[in-house]
Amino acid sequence: MTIDVQRIRDSRLESTPYRWAAIDRLFSPDDATLLAQSFPTDRFKRLWEYGGKKDYEFHARELVGMGASAVSARGSLSPAWRALSEDLLSPEYREAIAALTGLDLREAPLEVNAFHYPPGSVHGPHPDLRDKLVTHVLYFNEPWGDDDGGCLAILRSSDAADIAHEVAPRVGNSAVLVRSDDSWHAVTPVAKNSRISRRSVTAVFYRPGSVSTMWPPGDATPLHDYGVTRSSGWLRRAIRGLLRTG
Repeated sequence: MTIDVQRIRDSRLESTPYRWAAIDRLFSPDDATLLAQSFPTDRFKRLWEYGGKKDYEFHARELVGMGASAVSARGSLSPAWRALSEDLLSPEYREAIAALTGLDLREAPLEVNAFHYPPGSVHGPHPDLRDKLVTHVLYFNEPWGDDDGGCLAILRSSDAADIAHEVAPRVGNSAVLVRSDDSWHAVTPVAKNSRISRRSVTAVFYRPGSVSTMWPPGDATPLHDYGVTRSSGWLRRAIRGLLRTG
């Protein structure tokens, strides 16, 4: 397997400020490099809101639909990402998360999504939706400096500054969050001058009967390929402008 499920089994949940765990070195060095270098860039949609209950901006790509037994758009993924997605669907992975959390996940539908957080984006403090039982967030940035931001902030309260712990989004790092009304967390701002997006995957186990809020039935949001960097997008626009005026 690409995922070292034994590292999940051997980890332990913290009890404060709620039940959660940081798990690193999920992949071998070679697999980590392949996953970081071939992070998906196709079939994303943009979601954002500013000025509401929480600010957020990110691009999402479905890897496994709610309760599905197969990988979505498998043919456009690299071999490393096909293997990872299939690992997340495996009984071994489900059993490892169940063993870590003590939750019965046998009937829990799984949904897996990949995310790009562009430079300058953020995800404000929130506990997860009540339909969620447990979320495993996996990270895929290599390299990633401390000044790039984009850390998962484990919060003691709804205050974004009330940080108990931070997990950097470097490839191989991950965090497991057991949902509760007090499971406050956030994504710290991604630096506006970051050369690449913040890249992550969430594998979420839901209560039976849940409906996806990320991909609701009948969702017709246009999908797009995600630009590798903001600077490259700016360069393309500048070149088009020169061609029009030249």
